[in-house]
Amino acid sequence: MQNLASDVRILLKELWADNTTTTNNNNNNNDELASTHIFHLVAMETGGTWSLCAVELVQEIGRRATLITGEPRESTFLFKQLSIALQRGNAVAFLNTVDSD
Repeated sequence: MQNLASDVRILLKELWADNTTTTNNNNNNNDELASTHIFHLVAMETGGTWSLCAVELVQEIGRRATLITGEPRESTFLFKQLSIALQRGNAVAFLNTVDSD
């Protein structure tokens, strides 16, 4: 897991370096972002199950949203929104395979 995290940090720094170069160094917050945020890769498969890490991450985001909004169902709402986004993505992917002729 540690290797994945360091690989992601390296990739993000490379992407940010490219971004800052192309935007004439207008964004100097990239290093600060990498030092203050933790990035998790969350992949959702068509009908597959979620990994424990992905479930815990979404639950934590929901918990923090609950602290801000006071709505105890934030985690449930977030899971539903992600599910709908996945279904929409699947529909678009399927429609792009159908011949329009």
